[in-house]
Amino acid sequence: MRRICAVMIALALLGATPGTATADSTRQQAINAVIARALAQRGVPYAYGGGNAAGPSLGTASVNTPVGAADASLGADPLSSNVAVAGLSPLGSPVVEPRVSRVGFDSSGLVLYAFAGVGIKMPRSSGEQYKVGRKIPPSQALPGDLIFYGPEGSQSVALFVGNGQMAEATDPAVTVSPVRTNGMTPYLTRIIES
Repeated sequence: MRRICAVMIALALLGATPGTATADSTRQQAINAVIARALAQRGVPYAYGGGNAAGPSLGTASVNTPVGAADASLGADPLSSNVAVAGLSPLGSPVVEPRVSRVGFDSSGLVLYAFAGVGIKMPRSSGEQYKVGRKIPPSQALPGDLIFYGPEGSQSVALFVGNGQMAEATDPAVTVSPVRTNGMTPYLTRIIES
C-alpha cells in the first residue's frame, strides 16, 4: 500500500512539474514579448495622447519640441483651437503653447501598445493603468513591471526592462534610459505574474 501511494505521489509530482515549467515559460515569453514590442518603438516621436493597441497614432506636441522638420512645416496658429495652456504669465494671464499634430506615443500609449501584443488590454491613461495589476515594492522589481510617476501614477508610466533601465515615451521620442526615482510612486505594478 505504501509503495502504491509513493508511486501515485511521484506520478502526481512528475505531472505537475512540467505543467508548472510550461506555465512559467509561457509567462516569461509574454513578458519578453511585451518588452520587445516596447523596445522596437525606440526613436518613435513623442506625441501627447498618441498611441493605441495598433501602434503610434495621432497626438500633439509642442511647436518648440525639436523632433523633426515635419513639425515646423505643419505650423501652428496660437489663436486656433490647436493650443494648450502651459501655465500663467507673471500677470496671471494664460501662457499659450502652440501645439501641432504628430504621430507617435505618449507614455501610457506605449504601455497600452506593448501589452496589446500579448492580448492584454490596458486602460489608456497612466493613472488608470496604475490601478490594475499587483503592487510591487521597487526592491522586488522584475522586467515587465510598470514604473509610475506622480500622485497615483497620474503623470507618467515606464516599462522596467531590467538592469536598472526603463523604456518610456518622453519628449522627444521613445527611449531607453536609467530608472528615475525622483517623483516615482512607492510601488511598481506587475501585470503579468511570473
